[in-house]
Amino acid sequence: MKAMILAAGRGERMRPLTDTCPKPLLKVAGEPLIGWHLRRLRAAGIGEIVINHAWLGAQIEAALGSGGAYGVNIRYSPEGETGLETA
Repeated sequence: MKAMILAAGRGERMRPLTDTCPKPLLKVAGEPLIGWHLRRLRAAGIGEIVINHAWLGAQIEAALGSGGAYGVNIRYSPEGETGLETA
C-alpha cells in the first residue's frame, strides 16, 4: 500500500515556532509530528509514502531522508517555498 502526507503548509497558527522549523518537524514527546504519522502508517502495513512539502521543505527531506529510520520508503513532491495554497 501507498500513502501521501500533505505537509506543505506554513503552520501560521504555530508561529513563531514555524518561522524557522516546518510544522511537521516540531516535536511532541520527543518525536517530530510527522514521525508519529510515519510510525502509524508503518504499523498499518503502509511502506511506500510520498510527502508533499513547501515551506522549509528541504529541512523535512534532510530530517527524514529515505525513511529508513521509520521502516518506510519516502519520496518527496516539493511545491517550492511558497506552496500552491489551499483550494
